[in-house]
Amino acid sequence: MTFKVLHVITGLDDGGAEAVLFRLVSAVPDKTEHVVVSLTDAGKYGALLEAQGTRVLCLGMQRGRASIGALRQLVAFMRKEQPDVVQTWMYHANFLGGICAKVARLPTVVWGIHHTHLVPGMASRSTRAIDWLCARISNFVPTKIIACAKAAEDVHVGKGYDQRKVKVVANGYDINRWCRSEDARQDIRTELGIPDSCPLIGFVARWDPLKDHSNLVSAIALVRHNRADLRVMLVGKGCIPENSELVSLLERAGIAKSVCLLGARSDVPRLMCALDLHVLSSRSEAFPNVVAEAMACETPCVVTAVGDASEIVGATGWCVPVENSQLLAAAIVDALEEWSSRPSLWSERRRQARQRIVSQFSIEAMVQGYQDVWDECGSLARS
Repeated sequence: MTFKVLHVITGLDDGGAEAVLFRLVSAVPDKTEHVVVSLTDAGKYGALLEAQGTRVLCLGMQRGRASIGALRQLVAFMRKEQPDVVQTWMYHANFLGGICAKVARLPTVVWGIHHTHLVPGMASRSTRAIDWLCARISNFVPTKIIACAKAAEDVHVGKGYDQRKVKVVANGYDINRWCRSEDARQDIRTELGIPDSCPLIGFVARWDPLKDHSNLVSAIALVRHNRADLRVMLVGKGCIPENSELVSLLERAGIAKSVCLLGARSDVPRLMCALDLHVLSSRSEAFPNVVAEAMACETPCVVTAVGDASEIVGATGWCVPVENSQLLAAAIVDALEEWSSRPSLWSERRRQARQRIVSQFSIEAMVQGYQDVWDECGSLARS
């Protein structure tokens, strides 16, 4: 008998939660049927999901604006599909998808939390309002709540989310896709004109205040006092030469000529292999996927103390406070010193970084975690 899960997500653009949804749907056994509803548009992942046989419905709502007609369509679609579980992703989908599931008289709703702190001035008022509302209705709308990180659980329980319903399921990764390739390393460095002897650090993240690129830029400017040959690679939506704000930031720091702006790329595993060090400079995250992805490619990481970043790197990397470019720079200098002067120790660090992801954050463990929650919800519905 097929088990049907109807996923409701705010959108399908290139983001962390969206990537986790895609990996989950791709990896769950054939006995489970998935249907995905985007409140907005198809984004990056809509076509990718359809290409692998997953049905996708896009409601076309504008971000931050609910449409009564679209919500009626969602309720009707839920009634028609009669899924065993409605799995929602992120605040707006948790709230709207959860309410619509209740109107459609579907008994099992699982919320998905993929953030920690919502920083005022960076997170929109509507998102913070929806988060507040979700806390108030969490005791009767969702059957269970999946948080992608322990830090996310702690923050949201502190806001009033029903602690009895929360379970942490860490993100998981396909270690066959995210793996070391010396050929990829050489190809990317040749493409960028960076010799193998030159230290290359990078950050894979969209241009967004929460990613705190200014913190990274300030740190890089300090590091270059020790490593004048340092090169930097910024990858992600908005990290492009046409971004005048970013380019101005780099020019004021005096590092523009050392930075490659690659924008959004589809070959991130290859790019991770080209790096000697990945640096996460964010001021807010829940479970930063890029850290685990870099480590799976045997690229050690320096991270800020956001979400579960320190738990991901463990003893294989460096963790510093947020918004402190001096300490971030010091950690980068320490890492590059080991890279250049203690190659055997660096090689072991690389090996341990990958092994930590293989042993603790596999795609199989994530799939089993979601499946266990869905099965538990089914048992509760039948009791």
